[in-house]
Amino acid sequence: MHDPYRLLIVDDDESIRTALSVLLEEEGYVVDTAGDGREAMEKSNANFYNMAIVDWRLPDIEGTALLGKFRNTTPKMIMIMLTGFPSMRNAIDSVNAKADAYLQKPMDAETLIDTVSKLLKQQEEDRTYSETKVAEFIETRARELTGKIAVQNPRKQQGAGSDHVSSF
Repeated sequence: MHDPYRLLIVDDDESIRTALSVLLEEEGYVVDTAGDGREAMEKSNANFYNMAIVDWRLPDIEGTALLGKFRNTTPKMIMIMLTGFPSMRNAIDSVNAKADAYLQKPMDAETLIDTVSKLLKQQEEDRTYSETKVAEFIETRARELTGKIAVQNPRKQQGAGSDHVSSF
């Protein structure tokens, strides 16, 4: 069993932050909130988050610019862009900023929970795959190095008795 997933909700509307926090905490997630980009970056620099849910329009920074800052500090953080002002331009900018999902406000609870759950499941699968690949690499490299040592020192592999030359 893994530790609970940690989520950061960034929205300047306190009622949205509260509603999303309650909803996601009921699903078992650990939720933190920020009302603007500065606070979000302070929290992101001080804490680890699996996911950030970011409003498009924040008082001090555009949401897509904040996604870029998050990518620099926590590259594997999942990022969901929220907007109450949907447009093709916003969607394209979100994709270009490498948002993992783009949701429109208002959204129904089921859509949000499903999106969060699916993205976190994928993150866990990616992490497990990466850990497996690292372990396989280490095992393969160890065998390779052991083989090189044996080839370089064949007498040690044959045993101590083979070094002794008997005379008649």
